[in-house]
Amino acid sequence: MRIPPYYRRPSWQRFFAGAAVGGAISWCIFLYIYGVWQEENTELLRIQQQKIIDLNEEKKIWQEEYKEMNKRNIEQLTVQKINIKITNWEKYKLDLLSVSETEDSVKDDISMMLAKDLDTVYKSKDLLKKIIENKPIKINDKRYKLKVKEMVVYTNLSIQLEIQFE
Repeated sequence: MRIPPYYRRPSWQRFFAGAAVGGAISWCIFLYIYGVWQEENTELLRIQQQKIIDLNEEKKIWQEEYKEMNKRNIEQLTVQKINIKITNWEKYKLDLLSVSETEDSVKDDISMMLAKDLDTVYKSKDLLKKIIENKPIKINDKRYKLKVKEMVVYTNLSIQLEIQFE
């Protein structure tokens, strides 16, 4: 068995020559398109890498600024509200009006602490305690004194008091 001699016919020779030339041209076109595409992608990657670097630097700056602002804000926290609560008023059978008036009176006495920064209020907590405990309270013709049971200093100054006979 023998392979037919197609290489001698001019029509087959043209077909094979056209296929070879077409293959070479298509390979050149493929290389050109692939090269252009790779060039565009390389440029896109370079731009994206530069953006990532810039955004990371910007993020660091924002984070540092945010931390600094948090430090300044913590330093500048102030007392916004004062809460006074008398805990053992039932023991002396006091009415709610008297208890409320006493709480308001104590709140008025220490109202100078409103809008003060937390550090100042914390440093003067002993003074606050003495102000509250040294003031006698008169309810229903009986004299009482207050004792500070618990004091929490933050943006809300919360004080729990116990009432006692003087």
